[in-house]
Amino acid sequence: MKFGGTSVASGENIRHIANLIANYVGQGYAIVAVISALKGVTDRLVEASEQAKNGNRDYIREFIQEIVEKHLTATRKAVENKVIRKAVEQEIRATVDELEKVLTGIIYLGELTPKSKDYVLSFGERLSTPIVWGALRDLGLNAQHYTGKDVGIVTDSNFGEASPLMNVTKHQVKEKIEPLLGKGIVPVVTGYIAATQDGVTTTLGRGGSDYTATIVGAALDVDEVWVWTDVDGLMTSDPKIVPSAKMMPELSFQEATEMTIFGAKAMHPRALEPVMEENIPVRIRNAFNPENPGTLIVKEQKIKPGDAVKAITLVKDVALVNVSGAGMVGAPGTAAKVFDVLGKENINILMISQSVSEANISFIIQRSLLERAVSTLEIALLGRGLIREVTAENDVCVVAVVGAGMKGTPGVASRIFTAIARKGINIRMIAQGSSELNISFVVKEIDGEETVRAVHEEFKLNKI
Repeated sequence: MKFGGTSVASGENIRHIANLIANYVGQGYAIVAVISALKGVTDRLVEASEQAKNGNRDYIREFIQEIVEKHLTATRKAVENKVIRKAVEQEIRATVDELEKVLTGIIYLGELTPKSKDYVLSFGERLSTPIVWGALRDLGLNAQHYTGKDVGIVTDSNFGEASPLMNVTKHQVKEKIEPLLGKGIVPVVTGYIAATQDGVTTTLGRGGSDYTATIVGAALDVDEVWVWTDVDGLMTSDPKIVPSAKMMPELSFQEATEMTIFGAKAMHPRALEPVMEENIPVRIRNAFNPENPGTLIVKEQKIKPGDAVKAITLVKDVALVNVSGAGMVGAPGTAAKVFDVLGKENINILMISQSVSEANISFIIQRSLLERAVSTLEIALLGRGLIREVTAENDVCVVAVVGAGMKGTPGVASRIFTAIARKGINIRMIAQGSSELNISFVVKEIDGEETVRAVHEEFKLNKI
């Protein structure tokens, strides 16, 4: 069971999820709990690490006081037994002391490496997990808490977005956790945090607690992985954009992967990989509405007749880059050169489109990387006769339409684009893979929400 977001936002909520876990343990379930940082803490740690790099001692002093108080307040609400509460409080103070030393070190050095940033960001989960452990002990459960590093999750050294080395990880996690479950202990594990083979702290990328849960689930060959969140399940669209959006009772791994890659909030994009290989179902559930069975994600794709589109997601904070030039036509390896330049800068490409004339390549990247991408491409490729210009647009968004039923259903794209055209919205770029599970296209950011509503309405997804 993975708990994140609002379910660990406060001491009262932590007490609530501890009761949830205790309830399932009482029914005979063997449970591993994976815990995210308290709501908002990871963002504050990102900010604190930047402020430390800039030498802002006053900010760090205030931040440390605030972070201690936040976690001690949560502990007081979550843990009633004074002895257990004192043990949790001591651990929080010791962990925050360590955090303060790390941030002070960054102030002195005046630099923030990806390695030291990962170390700073690991403190969110290291502070929240003991509180959950305390709440479980308070309810009479035999619980122990660990970091992802402690239970043996090993990754490469791509700090900030580390990838697990699954063979060694599976072996170590199984060896560490199975005996605990055999003794009736509830292991409480930090999400998001792992380590290299040399024991250096790494993180699995934002939303990485989901990834931790599925890695642990795959290693232990569990029955199901439950991701507890504050929504009933995966929705046909974001309810803030489409108030009539409905929950989807079941999805295939491939459909869910398409949705998570395109920003459906409930999952880390790579989180489904470990459980897909082992064919372990994942269930997304609402911690505040546990009677609802949530969305079940399974291997089989179930397609009902006429059920072409299942969901529409909107990805913001992206930018469009266009590389063009007559020298690209018929010149083998041009695309490879463009993507090689970006790859060396660790710039990930979300979506690609190239016309058959080969005279230009358009692609989508994260907006925060736009300046670096454009300047890198200009330095590396302009003036070599291959490309004439690099242009960019930073006021766009991506709309992704997902559904296994689109495959082999004629006219789906036509219906999508007609619905958008009726609203007078112009499409800037289109991409569809041969899997036909997803049609993605780019529109101006101001038209994004209207586009989502138009497609949702066209396919009557509010009738699920």
